[in-house]
Amino acid sequence: MKLRRLGRGGPLVSEVGLGCMGMSEFYGRPDDAESIRTIQRALQLGITFLDTADMYGAGRNEELVGRAIAGRREQVFLATKFGIVRDPNDPSRRGISGKPAYVRAACEASLRRLGVDYVDLYYQHRVDAETAIEETVGAMHELVREGKVRYLGLSEAAPPNIRKAAATAPIHALQSEYSLFSRDPEANGVFETVRELGIGFVPYSPLGRGILTAKITGVDELPADDFRRSNPRYANQNFDRNAALVKRLEELASEIGVTPAQLALAWVLAQGEEIVPIPGTKRVSYLEENAAAAEVRLTPPQLARIEAIVPRGAAAGDRTADMRFVNR
Repeated sequence: MKLRRLGRGGPLVSEVGLGCMGMSEFYGRPDDAESIRTIQRALQLGITFLDTADMYGAGRNEELVGRAIAGRREQVFLATKFGIVRDPNDPSRRGISGKPAYVRAACEASLRRLGVDYVDLYYQHRVDAETAIEETVGAMHELVREGKVRYLGLSEAAPPNIRKAAATAPIHALQSEYSLFSRDPEANGVFETVRELGIGFVPYSPLGRGILTAKITGVDELPADDFRRSNPRYANQNFDRNAALVKRLEELASEIGVTPAQLALAWVLAQGEEIVPIPGTKRVSYLEENAAAAEVRLTPPQLARIEAIVPRGAAAGDRTADMRFVNR
């Protein structure tokens, strides 16, 4: 597994990371044993960049990751996030907090759940409209000074807030959704901003929440508690339109000799050396398929053909049913 530098002067991380969210929630029933095998297999393959958050499974995902990396801390570049606050009495209800006192309390709680003394990368999961981002990032930077955090990041932040944050403390990563079906960062100034400021870009859902793998033929085959059942791109008419695009990508992937998932990931990797995608999975087989995408190098003619099949804005439906907390 090759390495990429996360931000100007930042750390080297595996070219492809592993998103751990779905191991504990949102994508059907968890299987902790298989998830732990997946994380440990990732380390064997050289995928050392692991991504979690305190809100995934209401803390259970951090505990799971902590169990998986016990005795292996030196092999891992560990990222977690704070800022999305869940109501313990109603997990579907969410709030946002970037208050300095909350930043510290959240970090200390994450360290306990993960069973580590520090995290390598600490993200503000969503921007708090009620708290100046300079205050939030200032509190995050205090954690760096104390050795509890090594590097700072933001998630789903708009260019003005990225600039304010970067003027307050060094920011090494911005995490946002990005895939062939979700290309907002190309048009909303995010790519321009992070490249100017020397900030690494970490795409989550680079496989379009699974739709770009060509393995899902309809929403009815998803588990009853899978959140994609309410995702606009999985809605009946939208899904049919999106599946038709994926079918054409599948034909090109077959011609090249890769899977549709590998084609989609290789396309993301080809968009810039500062880009480090974190495809999520809880299965070893899918992890191994995703890891192999790092070896795929698409040619300019192949990239042009992909662009012709799926130009920006081609996907039907918004990327999520609830865009309230996306700082656009």
